[in-house]
Amino acid sequence: MCLAVPLKVIETNPDLGTGIVDMGGSPVEVGLDLTPEAKVGDWVLVHAGMTIEILDEAEAQATLDVYREYAEIPGLLGPEVDKADG
Repeated sequence: MCLAVPLKVIETNPDLGTGIVDMGGSPVEVGLDLTPEAKVGDWVLVHAGMTIEILDEAEAQATLDVYREYAEIPGLLGPEVDKADG
């Protein structure tokens, strides 16, 4: 299964076709080849290090809420993850 994650653009470098997104407080470089119009403040869907779509904030937050709900289901992330939580 593949997942794409909504993340907020915090920096762009159009000359290189890259940007920086905020991933839980950590900056992560991504490719903007598929969404060259993305700008600082936009929410983008990121898959495999590439932005694949620009989202509105409401859609991004709704998707993140669903991911958070899934993370709370026992066993969904695998037994190793559940054991790590105690």
